[in-house]
Amino acid sequence: MASLFSGRVLIRNNSDQDELDTEAELSHRLENRLVLLFFGAGSCPKCQAFAPILRDFFVRLTDEFYVLRAAQLALVYVSQDPTEEQQDLFLRDMPKKWLFLPFEDDLRRDLGRRFSVERLPAVVVLKPGGDVLTLDAVDEIQRLGPACFANWQEAAEVLDRSFLQPEDLDDPAPRSLTEPLRRCKYRVDRAARGSHGREREGCPRREDGAEELF
Repeated sequence: MASLFSGRVLIRNNSDQDELDTEAELSHRLENRLVLLFFGAGSCPKCQAFAPILRDFFVRLTDEFYVLRAAQLALVYVSQDPTEEQQDLFLRDMPKKWLFLPFEDDLRRDLGRRFSVERLPAVVVLKPGGDVLTLDAVDEIQRLGPACFANWQEAAEVLDRSFLQPEDLDDPAPRSLTEPLRRCKYRVDRAARGSHGREREGCPRREDGAEELF
């Protein structure tokens, strides 16, 4: 998948706008993932209406508040905005894990022609190898929400990454104060379902037998 953007720069939509400009960085963010190419523009009313839906869709699949492990999913915003200021304004409230092309990169228009984008908004879903899974998933995302990702993952035969490290290897520490609590609760609940008679594992106990959560 990284080959689609070979020789190009992708930018993370975080406060530092980190650039991914090497093959290794692009591979880390895109390989073995379903990639969504979101064609939109801040000046398009339909895009403005769809953007919160897509934002919620992406967050519910990738944010640790909703999932224990982020889905193997990446999103690249392919701006059709007439000015860079409008592009920046549109991205301001979008997830930090979104990627986007620099405004001056002609690939923004080339991708639209390559995938026959005729209307906005449009979401092209690509398999990890770069083949098209669906040319426009806007209606599917609106109807099914995050549930449609499981269908895409199965159809694309994405390699299960459950044996690998968590999503952001450059940020391995817990990213919120509640993360240890959630992970502890998950282990306890899972152990309880597996064996009601055994002492639950995964959380240390105090001398009085109560479980310590931190």
